[in-house]
Parts: sequence; structure tokens; C-alpha cells
Amino acid sequence: MEYTLAGGPEIVAIPGPSVMPDRVLSAMHRAMPDIYAGALTKVIDEVWEQLPSIARTSGRVFVPIGNGHAAWEMALSNTLSRGDHVLMLDCGRFTAIWAEMAEFNGLKVELLFAEEGRAFSADALEERLRADVDHEIAAVLTVHVDTATSVRQDIPAFRRAIDASGHPALFMVDCIASMGCEAFEMDEWGVDVTISASQKGMMCPPGLGLVWANAKAMRAHETANLKTRYWDWTYRSEDGPYYLRFCGTPPVSHLFGLHEALAMIAEEGLEARWARHEHLASGVRAAVDAWSTPGGIDFVAHDAHERSHSVTTISTGSIDAVELQRIALQQMGVTLGLGIGSDESASFRIGHMGHVNAPMVLGVVGVVEAALHAMGAPVGSSGVAAAARVLGHTT
Repeated sequence: MEYTLAGGPEIVAIPGPSVMPDRVLSAMHRAMPDIYAGALTKVIDEVWEQLPSIARTSGRVFVPIGNGHAAWEMALSNTLSRGDHVLMLDCGRFTAIWAEMAEFNGLKVELLFAEEGRAFSADALEERLRADVDHEIAAVLTVHVDTATSVRQDIPAFRRAIDASGHPALFMVDCIASMGCEAFEMDEWGVDVTISASQKGMMCPPGLGLVWANAKAMRAHETANLKTRYWDWTYRSEDGPYYLRFCGTPPVSHLFGLHEALAMIAEEGLEARWARHEHLASGVRAAVDAWSTPGGIDFVAHDAHERSHSVTTISTGSIDAVELQRIALQQMGVTLGLGIGSDESASFRIGHMGHVNAPMVLGVVGVVEAALHAMGAPVGSSGVAAAARVLGHTT
């Protein structure tokens, strides 16, 4: 008799879209309301009031209908002009994709790469900006956490490097993989534009971009010539019907869901939420350390201080990550994130972002370990035991 252990609810452990809470799903499950008055308008106003605190800013928030790429384009088009020189710092994959968009839209792109498995060097950034004596570079762009490599970058160090060089460039940071999961202080850290999206730490479906802009970014917007009507911050800021904020019909269900997600974040407390993610991530990292063997399991992010609290990318050496993912899903009902890059079989990713707790993390770690044993893969020691020891020590 053939059977699997995958009966029951599937556990999705990819780094976004993340697990959606029942409260968010229930909030979204409603008939379409009057979009001009009533409950929806109240929800929109409350969402707008609450979103700045998530990025820790007093700046403006804009919510384009779209994914994180839509938020990228909104940030570029509202602050820059055709032919502007932008410096993009890549520590994995996603800044490079953002760079492709920037180049397509008529910007002059200079893409600098970190060492493999490392964050970009703040010293190298300062050196490059000091060399730009004519201040031709209009903006510095990078990610906080790269979803492909799970490398987290030192955003305050980048700000210090920009300031030390005396350079006036705008500073834009993609927080799509980190917002709501990792400590991020937009105003304190001197970030001019912050980009995120609804489907990861914000616990909602894909479909909303999130863009926060400070006063410096809004001044740059006044002269930007990449602006288009749909993305235009000025149009979305005009006095008049609230639906100008969306350049048309609002994303009704998403807004009710985001409203509920923000309520859940407020109930937990943002700092407590950051601490929960750090603790859960430490359990995953303890498991990887335990499994690690020469030519087998290891971290893609080389430096322990640069490893994300929202996603962990694991290199597999001689172990076939595609087969490991297949066993985890088909035999045990857990979906792992495959590696992003030229060889999907060389790594996999565990997302631990948003609506996630210790039993979920221990379950995913246990399934990975079981799949490794099923494959006859080399394993140093029990990752489950290591994760349990770490997660068992609570404050």
C-alpha cells in the first residue's frame, strides 16, 4: 500500500507569499462595499495613519496596486530623471533586477557587487562616493535583506558612509523581505525612500506595494521627469476624493486585510515582533549549523552577523536541493523555497517571516532533516535537537 505523510494542511515555508492569518483572511472575505463612503473610507484613513509607524518614519506613504516591482518603479519614477546616474549595491540578486528596471526606464546604472555571500562594504561605498567629486550620482539604491541569499545589509553604516563622503545622493532601500520582521528605522537611519510590499512580513496577499518618502525625496519629486500619471505622487496627493490615492478604484479586499494585519502588529508590538523573528531565525540557524558538513549543508550568507531574521538560504553542496524539496512536499506536505540563481539544485530557502511560530519552525526543520535522511545525505548532527534547544530558551 502506497501512502504519504502529507495529509492535513500544507505548510508553506517559502520566503513569500507568507502564511496569512485567519484574521486577515476573514477580514478580506466580504462583499464589495460602497467605495465612496462608509467602512472602507474609514479603513483607508486608518491604514494611512498606521503605515508610517511600520517604517518608523514621519514621511509620506504611498500604496500602489502591484507587487514589489511596482513599488520599485514608483520610487524611481517619482524621484529621478532620464539620464540620471544611479549607484546600485547588490548582495545577491534583487538589486540587480531593480537595476534592470532602472536601465530600461532610461537611467544610467552603475551596479556594484558585494563579495559572494556577503553584504556590500560601507567602506567601498564611501570610497566610490568620494571619487564622485562632481556629484553625478543622483541616488544610491540597495536592499535591506536579499531574498535570494538571505544576506542582511548594514543600512545605518551605508548612511554613515554617504554622510562621511559629503555626497547629496538620495538613499533608497528595498525592505520587501524585511519589513515588519527586522529592525528598520527609516528616519533614524537616514533613508530617503523605503520600498516594501504586502505579501511577506505584512501577512497579506501579493497586490500592494508600499513606498515611504521623506521630505528630501519629495523635493526631488518636484523636478523628476520620469513621472507618469499612474505612479505620480503629486496626483496621488491632491485634495479631493480619497480614491486618488490609488489612481482609481481602490483594492478593497487587500485594504481590509492590511487593516487587520496592522492591528495584529500593533497588538504584538513592533519591537516584540522583531524579537520573535530574531529568536525563530536563531532556531533555524542552529539547525543549519548542526546539519553542516564539508561538501554538504551550509549557509549561503557567510557572516553570522549578516544573516537575515526573515529568511535563511541554505547551500546543499553535493545534495540535490530539488530532490530534497520534492520529498518535503510530496511525502510530508512542506513547501520549501528553491534557490534563486543559475542552479536550483544547489540551495534551498526557509522563510520564517510574518505569521510564524515555534511549532511551525520546528516542524519545517524536522521535515528537512527527515528528507535529508531519506536521501542518505550527509548530516553532522540533529538540527531538530539544536533548534529545540535554542527555541526552548525564552525570555
